[in-house]
Amino acid sequence: MTYTKSPEAIARLTPEQFRVTQQNGTEYAGTGEYLDNHAPGIYVDIVSGEPLFASSDKFESGCGWPSFTKPIVPAYVHELRDVSHGMVRTEVRSAHGDSHLGHVFPDGPPDRGGLRYCINSASLRFVHRDDMQAQGYGEYLNQVEEI
Repeated sequence: MTYTKSPEAIARLTPEQFRVTQQNGTEYAGTGEYLDNHAPGIYVDIVSGEPLFASSDKFESGCGWPSFTKPIVPAYVHELRDVSHGMVRTEVRSAHGDSHLGHVFPDGPPDRGGLRYCINSASLRFVHRDDMQAQGYGEYLNQVEEI
């Protein structure tokens, strides 16, 4: 599968998805579509479709955004120094889509690597486990828990 950022994909974004992914925006805490999603599957970049996070690595952090302990494929998630808003943080962007996803912090579950990838729902599309094979994500089924 080829993951790319295309003008057509950008044109399909909602205003909120565009603001978050293309203008480095942040959705309001507690408002994201996937904050309380507990279904098995993977989260892919809304722009490029590249696989980013698995439901088995999602956890309740209480921060107001979906949180994950690690990316599915580390090479698909770039981490960049972010000094905006008077803070030093690590921004997370998708490798192929170059979408702003959120930030990563060192306060995740210690027994699962200690990282918290704090991700905007607006930058993601959820692919349910039952649809993964048909949508070309079958190779990642082993990363999704059985319910």
